[in-house]
Amino acid sequence: MQKEIPFIPYTRPTVSPEEMIVQSQTYYEWMDKRRTVRHFSDQKVPKEVIENIILTASTAPSGAHKQPWTFCVIGNPELKSQIRKAAEKEEYTNYHGRMSDEWLEDLRPFATDWNKPFLETAPWLIVLFRKIYDIDKEGGKKNNYYVQESVGIAAGFLLAAIHNAGLIALTHTPSPLNFLHKILERPNNEKPFLLIPVGYPTQDAQVPDLKRKSLDEIAVFY
Repeated sequence: MQKEIPFIPYTRPTVSPEEMIVQSQTYYEWMDKRRTVRHFSDQKVPKEVIENIILTASTAPSGAHKQPWTFCVIGNPELKSQIRKAAEKEEYTNYHGRMSDEWLEDLRPFATDWNKPFLETAPWLIVLFRKIYDIDKEGGKKNNYYVQESVGIAAGFLLAAIHNAGLIALTHTPSPLNFLHKILERPNNEKPFLLIPVGYPTQDAQVPDLKRKSLDEIAVFY
């Protein structure tokens, strides 16, 4: 039988509506500066920063508070090299047959290809795994719930925390991602969800001059 969870009072600072408007606007303007960057410097990032970022991501809500995620952090150059080779193999296949013509045309303005040098250059790679189920001390399976949704929310928290720390990230999804499971020797109950290089941009880093959709295009108020 599940142990009862004690409940405690929920407290938060009192914020006036005027302060809420200022805080929400300030946070929006800060997050609006977040961009996907592909030009990474090899400048080192303290491990403690990455630890704090992951702890922040782990505050995400999850189904029945199962927290169905594992964050694998890779700083080892040899492992990063293995990941790059495997990722580029999958990406080469994607760009030469797996992707539809429409997909390739949509990617063309961003000048991307199967070469992924940032997987070795970035000081850290974070691989987010989703735990399909947990394993108890006796080796039995314990169900997790809303795994995809929970891990997706944690990924959003992770990207916001990376940006808040003054670093850059790239949500890299070389499909299929199964090679990460093999290289990192993860258990069978874990499946790779995202591969995220983290670090500083190069001094000459550039990003596409994009415009995000307006509020009217993304929200409907009833």
